[in-house]
Amino acid sequence: MNKKTHFGFESISSDEKKGRVNSVFSSVATNYDIMNDVMSFGLHRMWKKILIELAGIQEHSQILDLAGGTGDIAKEILSNFPNATVTIGDINYEMLSEGKKRSVNENFFKNADFCSLNGEMLPFNDNHFDVITIGFGLRNFVDKDSGLKEIYRCLKPDGKLLILEFSKPTNQFFSQVYDWYSFNILPKMGELIASDKDSYKYLVESIRVHPDQETLKNMMIDTGFKSCHFYNLSNGIVAIHVGEKAS
Repeated sequence: MNKKTHFGFESISSDEKKGRVNSVFSSVATNYDIMNDVMSFGLHRMWKKILIELAGIQEHSQILDLAGGTGDIAKEILSNFPNATVTIGDINYEMLSEGKKRSVNENFFKNADFCSLNGEMLPFNDNHFDVITIGFGLRNFVDKDSGLKEIYRCLKPDGKLLILEFSKPTNQFFSQVYDWYSFNILPKMGELIASDKDSYKYLVESIRVHPDQETLKNMMIDTGFKSCHFYNLSNGIVAIHVGEKAS
């Protein structure tokens, strides 16, 4: 049975969401990094550095960066851990293409592999990765529970999952300002810079229907992860959730 899910504020079928999310990222791929800088005032770079600091990466770690798209997290990992191996996985071909070009132009291709995949059906053996990261991608999954189960399967015992995702601001006044900025300014930025207002309207709405900090932590616990906790960054605009696979 084709279940219902969210596409922003719309309720649509699961099958339809896959295609529509893919279309969004095909549309924004060439301007994705520029828009990240503009929308976050460059803060996304700091958030990703913190993500990597929390990951506990070792010299020869095998890492999967899901929804890795244009390769910015992989680049940061390999600049600090050049002997690690990073597999960049993304469902969208255009995003991966941008990442491959970037890896050559910015010289981090040596230990970076790019893989077209669906995060809910990972093409890897059990107990394969030391660390799995996912930055700003989980909210686009059709079935987040299935994705978490697949991540858990592919992690080695004691392996670590880190999720960097937009979340719920912790201050009410700040939340109101953030809502005004998100709904009134971001789509206009998308229209001016990327000629795509609708895709950025979806991205704003997708943040609002994503599970809040405690809900996502409990989803990880229900999957089997241990030592689950989260860090609020920038007043909870984003949060980093961390969990480990049981031994």
